[in-house]
Formats: sequence, structure tokens, C-alpha cells
Amino acid sequence: MKRINQKGFTLVEIMIVVAIIALLAAIAIPNLLRARLSSNDSLAQSTLRTIATASESYGTANSGLYPTTMTSLTGATPAYVNKNYCGVSLSGYTYACTQTSGGYSFTATPITVGNTGTTTYTIVTGSVLTPQ
Repeated sequence: MKRINQKGFTLVEIMIVVAIIALLAAIAIPNLLRARLSSNDSLAQSTLRTIATASESYGTANSGLYPTTMTSLTGATPAYVNKNYCGVSLSGYTYACTQTSGGYSFTATPITVGNTGTTTYTIVTGSVLTPQ
């Protein structure tokens, strides 16, 4: 029997393509996961700085007295910050707030260390951000 111009891929060619795709995926997926962790860490730091800046602005406008609740920041006209982050989970981090008229402490804790974030961050009165 004579084959007449049969077209298509052989099994070996298909297996080589699948192996190349698997190799590329094995290289790319860990890099994507690291990028996600880095992004979550950066967002946590940025969110803490935003809340601290809002608290410092409030303190400046109110004779050095800091806000005692997030409602003081979100309910002002115009608002110092648009969202209440206290007790909220956002992009792999949970935020906790301690506020008194004499100062504040805001903390961002990863929901799962190594999976959603790498470090717990705290920012205190004076906008001093520290990793823990």
C-alpha cells in the first residue's frame, strides 16, 4: 500500500512539544508565585503607610490628637481614607488597628506565612514601619 501525501504530526513530535511546554511551566510557575508574594507584601506596606498618613493628617488638623476609630478617618468630609481596613483581610493579609488619641499602631499579618505573604508589618505613631 502506498501512502499518498499524508499530513500530520507523529507521536514523537507531539511528545516533544508537550515536554517543552511542561519544562517552561516548571520554570514559570514558581516565578509567578514569588511575584504574587512580593506583590502582596508591597500592598500590605502601602496600605499601612496610607492609614498612617491619614492618621498623621488627622492629628495635624486636630491639635495633635490622633483618631480613636477608623470612622474618624472614613467619615470626615473629605475623608482621610476611603476604606476601613481594620479587621479586614485583603490580598493575603489581615489588618489590625489600635488607636488612641495619643497614637496608633496598625499591623498587617499574612493569612498564611509563605503562601499569601512573607512578613508581618507594623506601623506606629510617627509612621515608623517595621517588619517583624
